[in-house]
Amino acid sequence: MQIKRLSNQAADALLILLREEDTSLSSFSGLIDDKLRDFIVSLISRKDFTGKKGSLVKLPLFDSQYKNLYLIGLGKKEKCDINLIRDSLAWGFRKIGRERNKTASVILKNLSSCKELALTLGEAAGLCSYVFDKYKTKDENYEPFALTEIYSDSYDEKEISTGLKLADAQIFAREIINEPGCAVWPAVLAEKAEELAKKYNLGCEVWDENKLKAERMGGVLAVGSGSKNPPRFIHLTYKPENPVKKIAFVGKGITFDSGGLDIKPENFMTTMKGDKTGACNVLGIMKGVAELGLNVEVHGFMSVAENMPSGSAYKPDDIITARNGKTIEINNTDAEGRLVLADALCMASEIKPDAIIDMATLTGACMVALGKWRAGLFVNDEELCEKISEASNRRGELLWRLPIDDENIAETLKSPYADLINCGNRYGGAIFAAMFLKEFVDKNIAWAHLDIAGPDTKDKEYGVYSKGASAFGVRTCLDYLINS
Repeated sequence: MQIKRLSNQAADALLILLREEDTSLSSFSGLIDDKLRDFIVSLISRKDFTGKKGSLVKLPLFDSQYKNLYLIGLGKKEKCDINLIRDSLAWGFRKIGRERNKTASVILKNLSSCKELALTLGEAAGLCSYVFDKYKTKDENYEPFALTEIYSDSYDEKEISTGLKLADAQIFAREIINEPGCAVWPAVLAEKAEELAKKYNLGCEVWDENKLKAERMGGVLAVGSGSKNPPRFIHLTYKPENPVKKIAFVGKGITFDSGGLDIKPENFMTTMKGDKTGACNVLGIMKGVAELGLNVEVHGFMSVAENMPSGSAYKPDDIITARNGKTIEINNTDAEGRLVLADALCMASEIKPDAIIDMATLTGACMVALGKWRAGLFVNDEELCEKISEASNRRGELLWRLPIDDENIAETLKSPYADLINCGNRYGGAIFAAMFLKEFVDKNIAWAHLDIAGPDTKDKEYGVYSKGASAFGVRTCLDYLINS
């Protein structure tokens, strides 16, 4: 998608976002001709368009430099924020592109009091057209997304470029997450990491099952033991010349999760190709960091396995040993994500970063608690909490902080036979999982855990999200790095 400065170009479509209070359009003078402005004002005065949130009017235009007019309502001025603008722009661009408009002008002058308009425009333009349809047969009537060029009065080349790069990183992750288990297994995900490293000159180390055994990666090995596709551990490194900070990202990469011997019911097993989201998000973050050229040293750690039932699978009652020497009694093979993350968090701690951020589709309990539009945030450091929360608010990826110091739940982590047990009872499951992970993080390192199980997958299109994988968290983490 190309975004250019609005001047006096003709375009197939004109998109304007209006709040309920935007009635006179006096600020649009010089951006559209008086005849068109008067026409839009008459639509408003006749209540044909009210600016109500979520409303859309499309009209063909004649004797104008634009063929079609699209008006989208943003609702009340006091409730209109940058996240609503981003979603509305993406919705508008998506509709324009699907209705065969190749070029579009968008006027945002009435919203100029909002910060980051140009960056948000770049995000919306970059994210609007994504769909995962590579396996669908295209017939002779198939029409690809048409919109390729956008002109805007809110133009800042650097900010727009940043927005497009944020979007591109998220789409890169989405594309891999959406792939089924028959197309992406641990070795394939490792190959994708190697390709990314080669393209962007990143450091890359991949450990196979033999190296995992030599390096005492007991969690990853146990989870991957039931599959014919052996596990992998991936470490990517981006290191500029004089970095101001060192940040580590850790991702859970279960390329398919059957539940293992504690097998999932049928209706819970569908969509488990998405259990690799955390690792794919880390790949997207590493791509974004490299393209943005940030002055931060960034490490991406991904523990990757396929959790399958077989004669060689790990079993309930097994006791395994994580990299830091802590022993874990297995009482549920479907609580596997925390086991692969345990080893990766140990590895991240060993490089002594300023902060560790892990992401995982970890618990259904978090989804029950917070719903499907908000992720759980668990954090041991107030400054890190504040910075991540600010980044998530700017990027519209909503988080809610949950406790990580519950003494009663801490008691349920104890095993009579090992240092820890890997799964508690049904109550406080997301907190139990986060407190389990905490056992593998150096207590002197700022650490945040994002349980993204809820917003990981979208059932339908909405705003910047298409149906399928959302790669929730990629833009938030990149924003955090930009503003570190």
